[in-house]
Amino acid sequence: MAQDEVLVVTGGGRGIGAATALLAGRRGYRVCVNYRADAASADGVVERIRAAGGTAVAVRADVSSTPEVERLFDTAERELGPLTALVNNAGTLEKQCRLDELDEDRLNRIWTANITGPFLCAAAAVRRMSTRYGGRGGAIVNVGSAASRLGSPGEYVDYAASKGALDSMTRGLSLEVAAEGIRVNAVRPGLIHTGIHALGGEPGRVDRVGPGLPMGRGGQPEEVAEAILYLLSPAASYVTGSFLDVAGGR
Repeated sequence: MAQDEVLVVTGGGRGIGAATALLAGRRGYRVCVNYRADAASADGVVERIRAAGGTAVAVRADVSSTPEVERLFDTAERELGPLTALVNNAGTLEKQCRLDELDEDRLNRIWTANITGPFLCAAAAVRRMSTRYGGRGGAIVNVGSAASRLGSPGEYVDYAASKGALDSMTRGLSLEVAAEGIRVNAVRPGLIHTGIHALGGEPGRVDRVGPGLPMGRGGQPEEVAEAILYLLSPAASYVTGSFLDVAGGR
């Protein structure tokens, strides 16, 4: 059990983030469930962790804002103890369309949520965990996407590109802080049953595409959470700069 581990999960109120927070709570992590707008969902995750005997708090913060990110991490440490782990899960996508139909406002929203947020949170975590700053080390897991490899033509080329940037950040940061006690890895989920597909205008996308995958089905958030918790854990103590695809062979 990870009794001394303190974890921040961004976008932890729903989907993969919620599954990760719940699994971490069961395994002894003290969990900060971050959310931007849906307080009820985040509070529900916290209540479930506490009901199972764990420790958790919910903290509202827009992770694309430096002041709010600092408040998020300061609150997590004040309430739970020194930070040892971060899961960069918060992100978004928008309605399916071709690249030549995109506009600047949409691109800015995608970049802000999917690139700026993870960069700011990773920076805040490094300042707290790195031995360079007096920390005791830790682990960061970025939640990317199989879209970074596939490109998502005709659907979300902008989303895929943002996740490609997250892949590059994962690799670069892992090398930057490897000697400072911090491991940085990523999971790349494929088609997972979460609410994010409704944002793209096709809530039934996993049911439509899933039967055509090598494993014949879409994945569950809990299956991604298991991969994330492995990468956070001592079982992955010699793993950094790596990508674990959780995509059913896609």
